[in-house]
Amino acid sequence: MDEMKLPIGRSGFADIRKNGYYYIDKTGLVQELLRTDGRQVTLITRPRRFGKTLAMSMLSEFFDARKNSEGLFSGLSILKERTLCEKWLNQYPTLFLSLKSVDGLNFAKAYDKLTAVISDLYKEHLYLLESHELDPFSKKTYEQVASRTATQGTLENSLLNLTKMMEIHYGKPVILLMDEYDVPLAKASDNGYYNEMLDMMKGLMQVVKDNDSLKFAVITGCLRIAKESIFTGTNNFVSDTISDTRLNEYFGFTQKEVDQILSDAELTAHTEVIKAWYDGYHFGDFDIYCPWDVMNHAERLMLDPKAKPAGYWKNSSDNGIIRLFIDFVGDTITQKIETLLSGGHVIQKIAEDLTYDELLGSEENLWSMLYLTGYLTQVRKGEWKEPLPDGFLALRIPNREIKEIFENTIGKWFQESTQKWDRKALFRAIWNGDAQSVTAEMTKLLRKTISYHDYQEDFYHAFFAGIFAGAGYAVESNRGHGEGRRDIIVQDYQGDRIAIFEVKYAKSPDGLIKACDAALAQMESRKYGEEFQDDYATVICYGIAFYKKRCLVRLKG
Repeated sequence: MDEMKLPIGRSGFADIRKNGYYYIDKTGLVQELLRTDGRQVTLITRPRRFGKTLAMSMLSEFFDARKNSEGLFSGLSILKERTLCEKWLNQYPTLFLSLKSVDGLNFAKAYDKLTAVISDLYKEHLYLLESHELDPFSKKTYEQVASRTATQGTLENSLLNLTKMMEIHYGKPVILLMDEYDVPLAKASDNGYYNEMLDMMKGLMQVVKDNDSLKFAVITGCLRIAKESIFTGTNNFVSDTISDTRLNEYFGFTQKEVDQILSDAELTAHTEVIKAWYDGYHFGDFDIYCPWDVMNHAERLMLDPKAKPAGYWKNSSDNGIIRLFIDFVGDTITQKIETLLSGGHVIQKIAEDLTYDELLGSEENLWSMLYLTGYLTQVRKGEWKEPLPDGFLALRIPNREIKEIFENTIGKWFQESTQKWDRKALFRAIWNGDAQSVTAEMTKLLRKTISYHDYQEDFYHAFFAGIFAGAGYAVESNRGHGEGRRDIIVQDYQGDRIAIFEVKYAKSPDGLIKACDAALAQMESRKYGEEFQDDYATVICYGIAFYKKRCLVRLKG
């Protein structure tokens, strides 16, 4: 186990293989893609951190005619396909570029990064400047792109021109591998320059439109951007999404693969915990683990066998889509979120063709985005017996890690939202001893919340802390005092007053009165409030009973 090196943060196939890092054999992807090599363009969409970049790096090493990669594939399944390897292994000119670094707060900065990425790609093929097959005009254009002095129009045509020059040089059509193609558009949408970047990307994507210099292209991303917006005119186009089955075993880890990793690392005792936290994705007919999570947690366990599971996937992004979704909240969405957080499912129409600028255009788009980016997954087909309308899926939260992301985001949203809510009537009622008005105002605020602890004690304690936050009050929860333990204490130092709440949880709406009476009786028997009489001019004690988003408040006499 001490010699097992896990490739955390490494996505270069050659690096992993040359340096002895652990690798799950995904080379069957080569054979599967070549079954349909007549398809000129294959778009593969998967959530982030599911192995897209490593897969593309592997494909590049396999096809690139400049390399001799057979040694890298030693012991892997693809080398058993001798006829296929003789025809394809290092036999074609290959372009591999990633657009994941194309980012910027404005178009100028993003454009600068894009020119750098394409310039670096051109520099990888500087041998073309020595080619006797290319004319001087092509070489001049090549130098402009490589030196980052080309016009925007020339840059838009750069990939198309590069494939044509490479075909002329090699006498063979080119294989194009483009990773994270939609990152520039996602970042542009976030920062307000979507239209400019969309025009730029339309130009670049000419490379896949009736390009006779292209053998085929494989493109990866998170979303299948609507064909009419970026892939217009692209023929022989096929996409493979998380709803399909054909390629899903090559992105993410199957149960068999996770079992093998844990066995090799001598970590099989942690199988169930890892399953609860990082499994649960259902892509097509496959049950899939997030590979980023599995590898990160396995490494932590190898260093510390007592390490607790953590949110590795959430820490690799700002999870902004969850916050957009919560900000869109309405009564219908609130109920659906609460259903998901309690372990249930929702039925939603899913659109797999989206554009980033339409993300906030409808609730349907938000649900689709949550599904396509891995925050929700479809219910396993064997568990869902009823037929669903076309385009609809039964969705649920895949695992503990994603549930924690929802809960944390909702907690932050609630804390920020309470600062905007009008709580003056509630505070006035509390300090006036007006239990009826406290009940009414508390119920109003409860209706605005999203429950993420199934209405258990911690939900209501978080609720209390949230509504008093930022209002000048000190809130204590479950602190021991006197002869008992008061659930909630709200102290107003400047006003020289304190309010004490004993909280009970009713099992039904009809049980609210009984639960509230029990809270008052407990306060009376344990003499709640007496020890504060010398410290505050006003001490007010309330019994409060909750049932989901209903409450009853009574004042201790």
